[in-house]
Amino acid sequence: MPNQHGAWAMLAVPVLVGALVSGVTWRHGLLLVTWLVAYLAFFAAGLWLRSGRKVRYLPPVRAYAVAAALLGAVLLLTAPGLLRWAPVYAVLLATSLASSVRRTDRGWLNDTVTVLAATLMTVVAAGLGTRADPTATALLGVGTGADRLVPPGAADPDVWLAAGLLTAYFLGTVPYVKTLIRERGRRSVLAVSIGFHAVLAVAALGWCVTSGADPEVVAVAVVAVGLLARAVLVPRRRPWPSAKAIGLGEVAATVVVSVTTLAVTL
Repeated sequence: MPNQHGAWAMLAVPVLVGALVSGVTWRHGLLLVTWLVAYLAFFAAGLWLRSGRKVRYLPPVRAYAVAAALLGAVLLLTAPGLLRWAPVYAVLLATSLASSVRRTDRGWLNDTVTVLAATLMTVVAAGLGTRADPTATALLGVGTGADRLVPPGAADPDVWLAAGLLTAYFLGTVPYVKTLIRERGRRSVLAVSIGFHAVLAVAALGWCVTSGADPEVVAVAVVAVGLLARAVLVPRRRPWPSAKAIGLGEVAATVVVSVTTLAVTL
């Protein structure tokens, strides 16, 4: 089983937000289960590759891969249009697995790629909703030429806004969590974390001004400033926060960001 406990929220939240933005259907349940099992296969494959392909790491790879393939086949039978996302995820998967081969899976590149793969599921899930294009589940979409290859959900600007907000938050957790665990005490990583969150806060405040202080956008700005304060203050605490405290803080922040994202996009 994966030991990266924070990954579960990053995997589930985008699917749930995308489903709520577009209207929940039974396909979303199947999508979520398939996505989680695929993550188990991905995690097991990463361990196998990092071990130098040792045989003892192979059984879970086979088991999870078979389960993910069966669930994926059922999902594609109900929504073959999801195949239009295949090229995007093939590139993200190849990049991440290459990092496992080089044993740089804890590096910045792989962390960024995994966040993008997870948060893009917001758009994928939206393509299966009740308010989505009714032809989105077909192998090819409406229109002619390149229009027919547009993946399900990709034509909805509100969904991209939701995906963008979640991506900004989860990308920020990468340096933030590093400042508390693996890179604790390193000034360069702390500077990256604070700088990233400062950019988000400035962007959110600018959006707040241009929107005429729309209440939902004000909420986004408040959350962004709060995340910046967290990035500045928590790593300076002594004694260092425990793993449990860090995890609970991430759960609370994820809930707040998710609710705020839904408020802006619904």
